[in-house]
Amino acid sequence: MALMEGCKHELEISIPAEAVEAETGKVVKTFQEKAKLPGFRPGKVPASLVRRNFAGDIRQKVLEILVPRFFDAKAKDENLRVVGTPSISDVHFHDGEPIRFKAQFEVFPEFQLAEYKGVEVAYGQPEVTDEDVSKRVEEIRDSKATWVNEEPRTLAEGDHAVVSLESLSGADSPIKSDEVVVLIGGAETLQGFTENLRGASPGDEKEFDVTYPEDYGQEKLAGKTIRFRVVVKGLRRKELPEVNDDFAQDIGDFRTMDELKEALRKSILAQREAEAQRQAKDKIVEKLVEANEFPVPEAFVERQIENRVEQRLQTLAQQGVDPRSFKLDWEKIKTAQRDAAIREVKASLILGKVAEREAIGVTNDEVDREVERIARQNREPLAAVRKKLTEDGSMDRIASHIQTEKTLNFLFDKATKTAG
Repeated sequence: MALMEGCKHELEISIPAEAVEAETGKVVKTFQEKAKLPGFRPGKVPASLVRRNFAGDIRQKVLEILVPRFFDAKAKDENLRVVGTPSISDVHFHDGEPIRFKAQFEVFPEFQLAEYKGVEVAYGQPEVTDEDVSKRVEEIRDSKATWVNEEPRTLAEGDHAVVSLESLSGADSPIKSDEVVVLIGGAETLQGFTENLRGASPGDEKEFDVTYPEDYGQEKLAGKTIRFRVVVKGLRRKELPEVNDDFAQDIGDFRTMDELKEALRKSILAQREAEAQRQAKDKIVEKLVEANEFPVPEAFVERQIENRVEQRLQTLAQQGVDPRSFKLDWEKIKTAQRDAAIREVKASLILGKVAEREAIGVTNDEVDREVERIARQNREPLAAVRKKLTEDGSMDRIASHIQTEKTLNFLFDKATKTAG
C-alpha cells in the first residue's frame, strides 16, 4: 500500500491466473446461453467460437466482476475504510496471466481526537423583561386586529390606504394585485409609496416610480426602480382588541392575562436560550475544528459543496427566483465554497468521533418522535410520511441529525462557560 497525499492511497493488485480463468469460464457460459451465430441454434454455439467472437465483451465483463471483488478484499485485508469509488489504471490483462492493476482511492481519515470536554466558550443565561412580554402581547394583539372601512377623505400620515396596483416597467415579471393595504409613512412602507399616496383620495389613479433598496428582502426586486399604476380604492382603520382576560382566553387555554404573560415569558426565554446555546455550540465546534488538524477526503468536500449550492438554489426558488436562470461556473463555485465545506466536513467527522467515543446513539423512539413531528407539521398521515421518508432514504438522515444534536448538547453541557 502507498500513501500518496492526504487521504489518497494507492494499491497495486494482482488477480491470480487461475481465478481469472475460472471467472472467464463462467462469463463465457453466460454468453454462450445467449449467443446467436449463423448455423447454430441459440444456446448451442461452441465455447471456442463464443470466446473468439465476443472476446472484447467477455474481457470487459471479467474485469467488471473481478476488479471490484479483489480490490474490496485487499482493502479489507489492509483495514482501509475506502471513501467513494477507486480510480483504476495500468490494467494488464493477457491470456494465461494474472490480471494486474493499480487502484487510487481515498480513505476515511484516522486522527487522534483532541480534548473535547471543558472547551471554554462565552455564554450568558438569557433574561426576559416585562417589556419583552408586553411587546409580544402587542404583536399578538396586532395580529388579532380587525379592519373597519372609513369614510372617504384625503390620505394622511398613519392612514391605511387600500389600493390596487400593477407594474408598468422595471420588473422582471409583472406585479399586479387588486387589493393591497399601505400604511402611509409606515416604517415598512417604501418611501415612493408614502410620498405619492399622501394627499390622494379614494378614486384617484396615479403613476409613479418606486425604488427598492439594494438589501430588499425579495432579491428579484432588490435595487430595482419599478413604475406602478396605482388606484386608491379607500381607507381603513385598524381596531385592536382590548387587553383583558377575555383576550387571553381568546388566544388559547388561559384564564387570565397573568397566565398568558407567564406562558409568553417562558416561550421567549426558551427561544432565547435555544439561540444562545446554538451560538455557543457553533463556537465549541469552531474550536474543535481548530484543535484537530487532519486531511479530509476530497469526495466529502465535493459532496458538501454540492449540498451548500443545492440549499442556496432551494432558497432562491422559495423566493420566486428560477434556479434554471443561473449559468453556474462550477469551478468558481468550488473555489468559493471550498474552505467552508472543508470546515463543515471536519466538524461532522469530529462530532461523529465524539459520539462514537461517548456511545451517543439514537433510539427508535427518538426517530419515531421526529417522524411524528414532521407529520404534524406537514399535516399528513403518519403512515404516509413514514413510508415516504423510508423510501427516499431520509430516515438515516433523521437519525444522523438527532445524533448530531445529542452530541452538541453533550459538548455544551461539558463546556466551561464564561461570561460573554
